[in-house]
Amino acid sequence: MRELVLTPRFERSFRRVVGKHPAVRAQIETTLRRMTADINDPRLKTPHLSGHLAGLHACTVNYDCRIVFSKQKRPKTDAEVLILVNIGTHDEVY
Repeated sequence: MRELVLTPRFERSFRRVVGKHPAVRAQIETTLRRMTADINDPRLKTPHLSGHLAGLHACTVNYDCRIVFSKQKRPKTDAEVLILVNIGTHDEVY
């Protein structure tokens, strides 16, 4: 299992997305569970990003909702940590 760390930007964006589209909350929660279980799950469609988002990754929640995140390792335990950076529509996060 991976640990999820939510940045303040992600938390604000999450509240905005769920406020506009309450039905997407369940889809986001399912996606977050999949991320902690297996980040390479093909349903997540997890590409490496380039350009000004180089070094980050993204995954798909639904047709038009994406989560941008960073993968890091804990120095002492070598456990993988996913830092959630942003969430929103394709145009909002890229």
